[in-house]
Amino acid sequence: MSNTHDERIHPELHINSYGHYLRRRFGFRISKVNVDAGFTCPNRDGSKGTGGCIYCNNVSFSPKETLPVIPIEKQMAEGMEYHRIRLGSQKFIIYFQKYTNTYGSVELLASLYRRALDHPDVVGISIGTRPDAISEEILDLLEEIARTHYVCLELGLQSMDDSILDRINRGHTLNDFITAVNHAAGRNFDICAHLIYGFQEESAGEFLKTTDLMAALPINSLKLHQLHAVEGTILAEIYRRGEFTPLTLEQYVSTTADFLELLPSRIAIQRLYGSAPLDIRVAPRWGLKNNQMWYKIVNELTRRGSWQGCRHT
Repeated sequence: MSNTHDERIHPELHINSYGHYLRRRFGFRISKVNVDAGFTCPNRDGSKGTGGCIYCNNVSFSPKETLPVIPIEKQMAEGMEYHRIRLGSQKFIIYFQKYTNTYGSVELLASLYRRALDHPDVVGISIGTRPDAISEEILDLLEEIARTHYVCLELGLQSMDDSILDRINRGHTLNDFITAVNHAAGRNFDICAHLIYGFQEESAGEFLKTTDLMAALPINSLKLHQLHAVEGTILAEIYRRGEFTPLTLEQYVSTTADFLELLPSRIAIQRLYGSAPLDIRVAPRWGLKNNQMWYKIVNELTRRGSWQGCRHT
């Protein structure tokens, strides 16, 4: 088998990596720089619910909620310097990551996004949010920004099973996600989906069916990580009661490789692993860094002689 006919698939990684996608698009190395703009979530503040998702670490986040947020310009400067030294990156995408980064007035969002874009080395922004926190006005704002800069809208789905979404306190449905994606489509910006594998109520076979949903929607990129419990979460309490059995490393690597084989090659892969800081990590405690997990999955594809999309029909 050969994948050389598809230039989107990196010949050594066997996947359409997001870094490879950005290099093809811009012609040079680009890094994402995370910033915290001081947002909360509708399933935290009582709008949709309280407590947030059962795997979200309230304890590690709470100190910043009581302090003034560091100006995003300072966060950007520190992050860009780190990536310049570590990777030799030339340009940057500012990633509004923590909590729901469209959960505010359009005026506030426009101000924050444009402050990030004012830096000459910033080519665009990436906005992490929920499918139930997107209005037509916000989509119009992102469409306007996309006329001059790169924009990626990152929407958390996590699971396509509504009963799982209810149990993890997401506060939205699969239909909310599909509706948001379809409303955001065709506006000249990228759409990224966030997924989690490892819910006990979802078999590997059921999880793999998510590739059909991703293939049917105008999704440009995807982030996947394992369900893991960290300190200060309801999931950690559930684990300690013996009611959550995390995946083994072998299960995660094997099923993720299956997932990639079924996923269309047009969808760029932004992430394949979530690694909480060791001091708050409860389970599973695989002890791998992001690049180590990445290459475990790449090595599994190499061993199989397969690549992303090779089983997509």
